[in-house]
Amino acid sequence: MYNIHITGGRRLCGSTSIHGAKNSVLPILAATVLAEGTSVIKGCPRLNDVDCSLKILEALGCKTKREGDTVTVDASTVAKSTISDALMHKMRSSITFLGAVTARCGEAKMSFPGGCELGPRPIDLHIKALRQIGICVKETCGTVSAKLGDFRGGRVHLDFPSVGATENLMMAAVRCRGETILTNAAKEPEICDLQNFLNKMGAKICGAGTDEIRIIGVPRLSGAMHRVIPDRIVAATYLCAGAITGGDILLRSVEASHIEAVLAALKDAGAVLAVNHDTVRLTASMRPRPINLLRTMPYPGFPTDAQALLTALLSVADGTSVIEETIFENRFKHCSALCRMGADITTRGSLAIIRGVPALSGAKVEACELRGGAALVLAGLRAEGETIVSGTSHIDRGYDTFLEDMQSLGAQIRRIE
Repeated sequence: MYNIHITGGRRLCGSTSIHGAKNSVLPILAATVLAEGTSVIKGCPRLNDVDCSLKILEALGCKTKREGDTVTVDASTVAKSTISDALMHKMRSSITFLGAVTARCGEAKMSFPGGCELGPRPIDLHIKALRQIGICVKETCGTVSAKLGDFRGGRVHLDFPSVGATENLMMAAVRCRGETILTNAAKEPEICDLQNFLNKMGAKICGAGTDEIRIIGVPRLSGAMHRVIPDRIVAATYLCAGAITGGDILLRSVEASHIEAVLAALKDAGAVLAVNHDTVRLTASMRPRPINLLRTMPYPGFPTDAQALLTALLSVADGTSVIEETIFENRFKHCSALCRMGADITTRGSLAIIRGVPALSGAKVEACELRGGAALVLAGLRAEGETIVSGTSHIDRGYDTFLEDMQSLGAQIRRIE
């Protein structure tokens, strides 16, 4: 374990690149189970959740190897269909193995997943969707068991455009008989990336990125080579870091179309942006403008994963801002830590009222979840004096070279074991 020590007050200037997307690589790694062969996944960041996914694959009987940012998975040796409680509890996205393992092995057994404590995140949408294509799912004492029944396609409607449920349904339906039509599907770029990977494996899927996805089942899938998309939330984090310090930064290897809602919010806050095909340059003043109302929404709306980052930025705005969190009910935990640093934030149910202050002060604070922890680091970059952030294992779940990238941009930031 280590703490992050930050001496604030430095403008971030320079350029850096964005690594592969955590929320894309995790379902893609789960999907490798479907292949009767070897898959090569490029652009895999070194994250705790990726390491956990590889351990799950190995526990199922796959052979895995990492060389730099490339991970090779040989799924021809899959022999088990049960995932231990210890592995399931380490991350939320472990539930995406349910559809893939059941489709490959005919059955699966696993406990309910873990991950950041952001309030209730039931898997009922996953289970309801899988049952509609003939997978028998039972829940007993925190354990989920699945087995193939009359495994055939049909029309499936999601009550909410859940990313995880969409991914689970896609990975299961690629192996069932007939055509599956999924409506009210999640539209996130990571869904498109999963579709592209599955199609390289021999699947027949279209419609990802819209609210209707069509999947024609195939009898078998082969291994494939694929490079994951850039991480849009890491890009949002770095842009907010530049904005909160009044900096001038250039991001490379970024897909600007994936973060249009974030870019629009940053413009509203007064940042100047120059957007090209795979680069974004941000310049900002020391006092951002307030934002009247910023509401988190499913993609392509403003992402809940970037809410804490904007909260940190708006805490030093020249006026009052309001953020409404519509996705997770417990996603304002970072606000109390920001207030310890001098922010003036009041939370009322799903609303955060942020009265901007001229300056923040360094303090000892603890990260309670992934993006909230990153927001505390951003606040530390702006604060006067030293900020010490503990609970950094949460931050490691989503960022590969976070501290090194901040250092390259001029931040005075270091790890202390």
